[in-house]
Amino acid sequence: MNSQMQVKGHDAGMLRAPGIRRRVLCLAIACLLAVLGAVLPAPASALEVKKLSAQPNTDSGSDVVGGVDTRLTWEVQAAPDEALTGFTLTLPAGTTYTTEDARVTLLSGTDLMDRTFVRASYKEDGESLRVRFPEPAPAGTYLRFELYGVQFPASGGSMQASATYDLADGGTEEAPALPAVQVRETSLTEQLESHLEDQPWVQAWNANRFLRLFLNPLLVVTSLPVIFSGFLMALAIVVVAFPLAIPVGFLLALMRISKSRLLRLIASLYVNLIRGTPAFLQIYIAFFGLPLAGLNIDNYPLGIIVMAMNSAAYLCEIFRAGIQAVPAGQGEAARSLGMTGVQTMVSIIIPQTFRNVIPTLTSEFILLYKDTSLLAAVGVMEIVMYAKTIVATTGSITPYVVAALFYLVVTLPLAHVVGRLEARLRGGSARAPKSGKPAVVGATPDQISSL
Repeated sequence: MNSQMQVKGHDAGMLRAPGIRRRVLCLAIACLLAVLGAVLPAPASALEVKKLSAQPNTDSGSDVVGGVDTRLTWEVQAAPDEALTGFTLTLPAGTTYTTEDARVTLLSGTDLMDRTFVRASYKEDGESLRVRFPEPAPAGTYLRFELYGVQFPASGGSMQASATYDLADGGTEEAPALPAVQVRETSLTEQLESHLEDQPWVQAWNANRFLRLFLNPLLVVTSLPVIFSGFLMALAIVVVAFPLAIPVGFLLALMRISKSRLLRLIASLYVNLIRGTPAFLQIYIAFFGLPLAGLNIDNYPLGIIVMAMNSAAYLCEIFRAGIQAVPAGQGEAARSLGMTGVQTMVSIIIPQTFRNVIPTLTSEFILLYKDTSLLAAVGVMEIVMYAKTIVATTGSITPYVVAALFYLVVTLPLAHVVGRLEARLRGGSARAPKSGKPAVVGATPDQISSL
């Protein structure tokens, strides 16, 4: 009985053996394929896309916007055993271009410095451009194609192009996926610029070198929104710095007229130091000296501090003159009524001082606003800095003219206000009777009427 069971178990093991052997064999083959795949080099692709990019087409920054001409650059590396005879590049729907300045260049040598220009032929078919070489390019060549006058759709977005290439053996292959070009939607300003560019009067205007250099209508339109950002920064600096300078300047003025020799000395040293040195130099000392001393402050708050400290020295003299302009008899009269020195200053002197110096304070605000342009030398992005960036890109002086307009927007109305205030103060302090007759102090109405 036991022997029969052993025989049956042996037969069952023999039946299972082929299945086990097949599994082991499949596993061994799979391991061998994995090892070969890791050791052997993968077959090279027939064409490798190295680059597809569009040149920035804005006056500043690195954006590519739709509806404006740009240059498209496509670079590919052929396989060592493949010779190209041409290719077909298909651009996104709605894209326009021109082949007038299109160029095919073969690059070779160390760092691809050797260039060979190919006199290719071009055939346009909507968004597709077919390019053919007069003779096959050498196998494994590095090719660069530049297409000018490309205008992507104004709506912008991710622009995906595709391409196929032709081989010397007559075959046609599809190129690997091309990188997408990110295109920004055309703004209202850029649309206006594109519209003006086609206007005859603009073309006639820009035909004059002087007018084009100093007042190019196209650059005026494109510079306005960019420089407006600097205008906001300049206003943000002066609107914070000037209110900070007022109490500091008034405190310095009180120190200048104080009976304490020490207080007068401290105020005099500060005022003479600030007023006796250029604001440009003070900005350089603050922005380059403080970091060397280990004190790092952001450009915006540091610009406010420097502007406020500079303005405080000038406000000190303005307030000191305003205080001393108040007749001394008024202080003496207040003291005779029992008022203390502080009460006299707060109730009598200060109100008249501020009333007298309001026009001068407004003028100082104008000067401080204009002095924010000095911060461009240390990289603060205010009006002049933005204009300088555009000038460096375009080579035109027009952005500086636009920057001047932003200064005039503030300074001209304030200058008019200063004139009105000064005229009003003069009229209030020297107002004569409307009849032209001299006023008699203490005279009765009957006496006055008899004059």
